[in-house]
Amino acid sequence: MSRIMQAASEDEMIELTAMWILKEFEFLYSELRKIPGLAKQAFENRDATTSLVLSKSRLSMYSESINELGPKLNQTFPQLAEDEHLWDKVEKGYLPLIKGRYEADLAFAYLHSVRRKIYQGVWKPVEYAFGGSIEKKAIDNPEVCRTFPGGPRVTAETIVDVLGIPGFSTPYKSLDEDAALVAERANQVLGLNGEHTDCVRSIVMVDAGFYRNRGAYLVGRFVLERGGIVPLIIALLNGDGGIYVDAVLISEADTHNIFSSTLANFHVTTEYYHELSAFLHSIMPRRPIGLHYSTVGFNHVGKVAVMNELKEELNVSKQVFSTAVGFRGTVTIGFSAPSSSYNLKVIRDKPTAQYKWGRYEGLDAVLKKYKRVHEINRTGSMLDNIIYFNLRLEKDLFEVCLLDELLREAGQSVSLEGKYVIFKTLIVQRKVIPLPVFFETASDDDAKTVIVNLGYSIKNNMAANIFNKDLDARNYGVTRFLKVYLFDYDALELLTEVKIRTNQDRIDGEEDIPDWYFEDGVVFLPEEIESGLRIPNRMLGRVFREVHGDLLTTQYWERIQSDLKAGKVPRLRIYPEDRELDRNIAVSS
Repeated sequence: MSRIMQAASEDEMIELTAMWILKEFEFLYSELRKIPGLAKQAFENRDATTSLVLSKSRLSMYSESINELGPKLNQTFPQLAEDEHLWDKVEKGYLPLIKGRYEADLAFAYLHSVRRKIYQGVWKPVEYAFGGSIEKKAIDNPEVCRTFPGGPRVTAETIVDVLGIPGFSTPYKSLDEDAALVAERANQVLGLNGEHTDCVRSIVMVDAGFYRNRGAYLVGRFVLERGGIVPLIIALLNGDGGIYVDAVLISEADTHNIFSSTLANFHVTTEYYHELSAFLHSIMPRRPIGLHYSTVGFNHVGKVAVMNELKEELNVSKQVFSTAVGFRGTVTIGFSAPSSSYNLKVIRDKPTAQYKWGRYEGLDAVLKKYKRVHEINRTGSMLDNIIYFNLRLEKDLFEVCLLDELLREAGQSVSLEGKYVIFKTLIVQRKVIPLPVFFETASDDDAKTVIVNLGYSIKNNMAANIFNKDLDARNYGVTRFLKVYLFDYDALELLTEVKIRTNQDRIDGEEDIPDWYFEDGVVFLPEEIESGLRIPNRMLGRVFREVHGDLLTTQYWERIQSDLKAGKVPRLRIYPEDRELDRNIAVSS
């Protein structure tokens, strides 16, 4: 700081500023690279609490670095906030310093984040862009992947080698048995009987461990002789007797579920995040590449990629943004292009007349809730939020009536500047089908599956200490794999702060107002959950009660609250029970 303030010329100040920003980025990047190794140690030590702390730390480290550096730059070189041309010169001096680096795109995103921080409170958009385009990466790069032999059947010997990829310091509880069971499951799912030539050409695995919460994962794919690939994910847990295989996932649906951005990010023990994201895209090609970057912890690279994808979608489809399908939000305005993979949201200046929570706490309070969801383990049941600040989009990308509504109802977040719409804040989420819209055309079987998954979504949210006091099906959405996710967050509260009460202990005909009515804070009556959700017909209501009757009891909610207050980390169910290994079956020789 002092060197900049004592510099003999403006050019020297600019050069020193570029070097300072790079130094701060290098420290941040080195700290980020340490986290996957620490996550591996936490798994080996069965330390789920540390794993959760690491997930939160990784998400916050970038913002904390920016929030610390921005004010220091403002104090040291205040002209930067007043003269955009000076920033252009800083960028010009910065680019040669990062040229040729593997992480140049992340370093460039960091520079723009600092610039955005300097402009905080000012309507000056800063591009969300890479420092050049990302080159297409080889998905089977030997520095990232290991290839194992295929054949007419998957062998236990090969799976033993696959299970050795992470190099755990803690031994497997029963390595040979697990390997045989994994091979048996793979052969069963792939239909391999050892006689046909229609078999596996090779097995390609990411040469790294994937860590999240209590679990670890090995990720790869079967390359088939007949052409095509099939995902392979081996889920590991660490129990009393050592590490063991809990489940084998061999389908696109299961793979999407595990890598959904509705869960916490993975910590992956490889530094090659471009190749890693490309590999994940190869086994989940319908999932946008930007979300793959975010899944493995590179959220700011992912933000740039998502915005590029959004613009490309509109360019190819020739569509424009229009009001989102479904119930019109009382606190946000949702919009999207019909064929886009994303929904966008802006927070209203004030809620609509249908708002039902009394005093409105304002835009900042709502935005804080969306930020909180981004920073926690979303338990596989809440959509992630990609939040953009001071973003500029072309005016022609918006339907006229939508743009009028945005400017009229969300003027604190949206303004017009020539041919551009400037968003002070913009929230982007993966597109889902709102539940009421889904139920309009769903088959009975699909509707039953979704109503059961709705209950699991609520339970998983509880495990993250999340309570959605607006338990209305209109706030939940469903994907093509029939998974259910909460996507509206203005009514979120901490579950541990909710008062669980009941009217079931009252005498029939009793007219006095119940005691809980006068309590401050959020009061919830579990017996009212079914009516609150507005479950559309009796058959679905009966299915919900049969599977999730515990959600209608105070005992269940109070038990989860007690566990959370005691610091216990609840185990989440993120894959179906039938994907778990059955240790009672006979393994073929």
